[in-house]
Amino acid sequence: MKALIAVAVIAAPVLAAAAAGRAVAVLHAAPGGKVEGTVWFEPAAGGVKVKAKVTGLAPGTHGFHIHEFGDCSTADFASAGGHFNPMAQPHGAPQASARHVGDLGNIEAGADGVASLEWTDTQLAFEGHHGILGRAVIVHAKADDLKTQPTGDAGGRLACGVIGTAKTP
Repeated sequence: MKALIAVAVIAAPVLAAAAAGRAVAVLHAAPGGKVEGTVWFEPAAGGVKVKAKVTGLAPGTHGFHIHEFGDCSTADFASAGGHFNPMAQPHGAPQASARHVGDLGNIEAGADGVASLEWTDTQLAFEGHHGILGRAVIVHAKADDLKTQPTGDAGGRLACGVIGTAKTP
């Protein structure tokens, strides 16, 4: 019992520090793929700022989501589970009031295969019911249509990265 209390006392300040800092997901390609990138998360007025740069994509629109488990261990990344949806909401657009917390919409890759995104999400958090630490970011093969339940018909999973705490600059 004393060991459990000691762990809780030590872990609490670490979790609080992580919540006040930044987080990062380094995206790795599925076997045989070339999609990779980095997604940064940091506190911002009104939510969490998401900054992403993804390379190796086919030109066009690709679904971009946070999935429920921080597990990228299977070749098809199915180990990451479904979209992060702690409030049991329908799938939707990032601006919708009723949506999965993990519904970040789409990223658009140019002719060079590079996609960038920067925006502040009002539903993401570093802790609590909407906490993203330890979950996975997935980039999909197709566009998210923002309506088909429960996935937006975004196709296969091209890249996966676990969201972890990052050193604050």
